Amino acid sequence: MASAVSSTTPPPAQRAGYRQLLRTPGAWTFLLPGFAARQPFAMLTISIVLLLRHTTGSYGLAGAVAAVTGVSMALFAPQSGKLADRHGQSAVLVPGVLLHAAAAALLTALALAHAPLWALIAAAVPTGASVPQVGPMVRARWAAALGDGALGDGAPGGSGPRSGRHPLLATAAAFESVTDELTFVIGPVLATGLSTGVHPASGLIAEAALTLVGGLLFAAQRRTAPPLSVARADTRERPSSALAVPGVRVLAVAFLGVGSVFGGMQVALTAFAQEHGQPALNGVLYGVFAAGNMLAGVACGAIAWRTSPRRRLLTSYAALTLVCGALWAVSTPLPLGGLGLLAGLCIAPALITGYTLVEALVPATSRTEAFTWLTGSVALGQAAAVTAAGQMADGFGASAAFTVPLVGTALALLTVVSLRARIAPRGVSTVIGHEQPTAETHSASLRTADTP
Repeated sequence: MASAVSSTTPPPAQRAGYRQLLRTPGAWTFLLPGFAARQPFAMLTISIVLLLRHTTGSYGLAGAVAAVTGVSMALFAPQSGKLADRHGQSAVLVPGVLLHAAAAALLTALALAHAPLWALIAAAVPTGASVPQVGPMVRARWAAALGDGALGDGAPGGSGPRSGRHPLLATAAAFESVTDELTFVIGPVLATGLSTGVHPASGLIAEAALTLVGGLLFAAQRRTAPPLSVARADTRERPSSALAVPGVRVLAVAFLGVGSVFGGMQVALTAFAQEHGQPALNGVLYGVFAAGNMLAGVACGAIAWRTSPRRRLLTSYAALTLVCGALWAVSTPLPLGGLGLLAGLCIAPALITGYTLVEALVPATSRTEAFTWLTGSVALGQAAAVTAAGQMADGFGASAAFTVPLVGTALALLTVVSLRARIAPRGVSTVIGHEQPTAETHSASLRTADTP
């Protein structure tokens, strides 16, 4: 049995890379449309803030409507993931993108008509609820393409230890984080450029159009879709929720801190640029911040890590909290850009490590739902931060708005430190940046090692 395990596990000296990952059969058929479909995710909040700031004159009101969108997405995203696991991604995506395009168009029309706040909030609910969860769906397709879960899962609900876990899964997690961060480089800059250079509504209109076209193209790629999650034929058992796994709950709370950085930075940088009389500077500063995310994501996938994912998560959150603590004291663009770059460099490792841990904690049949819990947490944290930062910017200026990411990351760090025992995957050891089965595959209890 031990020899069978070793045959499916590469030796420690072998490290999977991006080139090998991108040679996975069928990968490009979902990567390209998936990139287009997830691009609007980074455009939505900033497009709403810029449009409503123009029509209402208040960051607070703009942030409140954007926050409703984020909360709505956070509440509905896990249900979308669960439905995708059970009924297929296309069955969820097609009606979802149609609804989102219609809801975003309605919100745009209401904003331009100077509709009352209650009408804007009412339109923001379906706009957020229908945001397609393309990122989690792409991650689930990577797991299906790489054959993860076929040999059993060590997480609750699986059939055994993760003796067949594919070595490219950690590389895929890093690649997906790079893709996410690339959208946060392009999306806010594109939305800001359209909203400030063309028309205040053009950012939100472009977001809806990209969602519709990209989502339909992605949904059409049925051959690479992961298998459905169904109850066993001989029982009445229903698939359990991914949130039943304690580690997923800890990570979901921790990802609120990442969302607080995204949301707080968007509003604070917008207010900072306005205070300095250079609205276009917002896109540049946020682009630098997102570029740091992307660069760190590339590095995370290339480094041969010799520390456990749990330790990397703790280190990332500690560094992110430290950097965010200095943002509020900066009053000129150049040092703010430098700190924004450092904050971005800290976020990517936290995101990559969180998604990597989910793959080790959750059975394959619930993975899309688990990913959407994390994505929804980011959206919820972003929504809360947009609201709080908007109020702080209105009342005390841009510098005060920068305290929001600090509070969010500090609370997330406290959560991870206090509950770190719950995010240690069982039945695997950490080797070269990804979990590998330990040699004692017949043992009743397998350890998680910090070093190879």
